[in-house]
Amino acid sequence: MIVRPLLVLAFAGFVAAPPPAASQTTSHTLRGDTIAIYNLVGELRVQSGEGSDVVVEVRRGGNDAAQLEIRTGPLRGRETLRVIYPGDRIVLPDWGRGWNTTLRVRDDGAFGDGGDHRGGWLREGREVRITGRGRDGLEAYADVIVRVPAGKRVALHLGVGKASVRNVDGEISVEVASADVTADHTRGVLSIETGSGNVDVSDGAGAINLETGSGDISSARIRATRLVLETGSGNVTITDADAPQLHVETGSGDITASGAKGEDVSFETGSGNIDVGLVATFTSLSIETGSGDVTLRVPPTLGAQVDLETGSGDIDLGGLTVQVRRIEEDHITGTIGDGRGRLSIETGSGNVRLVKL
Repeated sequence: MIVRPLLVLAFAGFVAAPPPAASQTTSHTLRGDTIAIYNLVGELRVQSGEGSDVVVEVRRGGNDAAQLEIRTGPLRGRETLRVIYPGDRIVLPDWGRGWNTTLRVRDDGAFGDGGDHRGGWLREGREVRITGRGRDGLEAYADVIVRVPAGKRVALHLGVGKASVRNVDGEISVEVASADVTADHTRGVLSIETGSGNVDVSDGAGAINLETGSGDISSARIRATRLVLETGSGNVTITDADAPQLHVETGSGDITASGAKGEDVSFETGSGNIDVGLVATFTSLSIETGSGDVTLRVPPTLGAQVDLETGSGDIDLGGLTVQVRRIEEDHITGTIGDGRGRLSIETGSGNVRLVKL
């Protein structure tokens, strides 16, 4: 499902402000296997930790940093840390003026999924606006470092800023309203959802799910049990991915995949070009674009039942031998090789081209 967050977003990049001389740093230990962190504004860094507990370091900054309150304790079945921002307007002019985010926040400091793992942005609570325009409001932010021992289940919620996850082994969920997110060298389960921002993941293993309402997604060197990449508007780039289940979808944008491998594979865009290079045969491959060209690069050992269709465009078999069952100007069905797999390509308007690697 493509992300459609219940937010008002306009984001033109995050520029961290220099820390004030009187910045306040505190450290907090969260015990238990399931943890949730909530912070409206700042930089979020998730790193590997030692021992058995999650350790969170919070550095408060901005002219009104002293007004921020740190609350910890159980909330809806999870041990939590919440940065509480008083008021309904947060302003940070030093970060730049070209962004604006509005979301809803509960009195307990929770926002996003509300702590129940069902996804979607919280509908209840007061409306908080975070902006870089003007100085009428709370000038405060909090930079958060989360150190996670192996095997923990941690949900991280951020409103505006930037987020990174590195060298973590566990079940990690990152949900942000307006921020770029990077992750590298992760193991286990990784889920990233951003309303507006780019997502970049590399050297990941396990089950990986990446979603953004508006922004580009890129992944490299992935060895996953399941890999899902979805964006409402943006380009998707995959380099060297191996996943039995591989699904890529964008409402509007190009999809480019090289060195990809999977059994059940699908690529879909409402409007954009799709260029896929596979390094192994597959059980099922589906490629669909409403408007755009499709190029599929396949190994010489390919065997599949094929169904190629374009509403307006040409079909080029690229020298592949196809035992044709049906051939029309815009539609070809037949068999390549042993016919063990299933290949379906459809474009509403655009060319279809097969290339043998």
